[in-house]
Amino acid sequence: MKEISDILKAYSEAQNEDKKCALATVVKVEGSSYRQAGARMLVTEDGFLTGAISGGCLEGDALRKALLSIHQKQNKLVTYNTSNEDEGEVGLQLGCNGIVHILFEYIDNEIANNPIQLLQQLELERKEAVIVTVFSLKRNASQIGTTLFFRKESPILHHNNDVLNLISDAKEVLETKTSIVKKLHSESDNEALIEYIKPPISLIIAGAGNDVQPLVKMANVLGWKITIQEGRATHATKKRFPKADHIFAIKAEDFLENIVIDNQTYFLLMTHNYKYDLGVLKLLLERDFHYLGILGPKSKFNRMLDDLLIEGITVNEEQLGKIHSPVGLDIGAETSEEIALSIISEIKAFASERTGTSLKYKEGKIHNEIHYEAISK
Repeated sequence: MKEISDILKAYSEAQNEDKKCALATVVKVEGSSYRQAGARMLVTEDGFLTGAISGGCLEGDALRKALLSIHQKQNKLVTYNTSNEDEGEVGLQLGCNGIVHILFEYIDNEIANNPIQLLQQLELERKEAVIVTVFSLKRNASQIGTTLFFRKESPILHHNNDVLNLISDAKEVLETKTSIVKKLHSESDNEALIEYIKPPISLIIAGAGNDVQPLVKMANVLGWKITIQEGRATHATKKRFPKADHIFAIKAEDFLENIVIDNQTYFLLMTHNYKYDLGVLKLLLERDFHYLGILGPKSKFNRMLDDLLIEGITVNEEQLGKIHSPVGLDIGAETSEEIALSIISEIKAFASERTGTSLKYKEGKIHNEIHYEAISK
């Protein structure tokens, strides 16, 4: 979502300056690639880029293709073979050993539900959604492009009636939380990237000490939504945390008053105040939380469990599985910045259903694979 949010912000700025734009989207990857299907980049007519479709190796040529799309006011699909060793090809020595198909879409503000307007729907509600982009690998074929937005219990938005038969596929993608690329039907050369998009991580931090400052900076770079709450009004201030979205000086017993909890909500207890942390923990045990990290040694958490037991509160196995104490990956962190990196890394790994081990020992592909299906139902 961060890339999409950056693109929407850049598009708004371009609109204010009356600049034309094109949206580049990776719609299909065969083999290996630095970015996967769903990666996006906005290009303005004066050559400003927001987002990325590769590690920098394709952006130069993609800029020229995007400017051509803007000039001709047409959608275009371009294929890059990053394993090609022909010196005349863009893919020379890129080493990714894959084929990347990129769709360039001219953004016409006169068209209702154009690609940017569909992407804008993602920010209107904090809910998961599906975006459908239809393309063809056939040379000189007409490219439909980003054409359908689907979210449960929300209006279905589209700008092409031919894609309404993909709603059942969009529902399935939303249910499985897995993006797919599929051939539409045997009589057509069209394929569809049916992309699952979840809302950004909401990071709720109990604590406003100095060690929270580098953590907030890192989380902000990743596009997470950050809320800071603690009891000291002198510490919970915008001046100390300019990158935080929300800051509240609040009592422990009122900690959850302003908080909406979903499966993208992550809690951290970092107040260095044992009673405050224990009070927040007691509140969370009454709720269906997804992840809780507690700063401090294992002995602190064991003490918490003992004190809860004295009050007649037992932490069950399911809840223990969601509590990470001590919080963070074991990277030998010592300084506040290193500890912040350790915590951020663990949350990212947990959110991606990864263990956080070295890629050196990973078998298979680095990225989650997009599923490819032959014929739509």
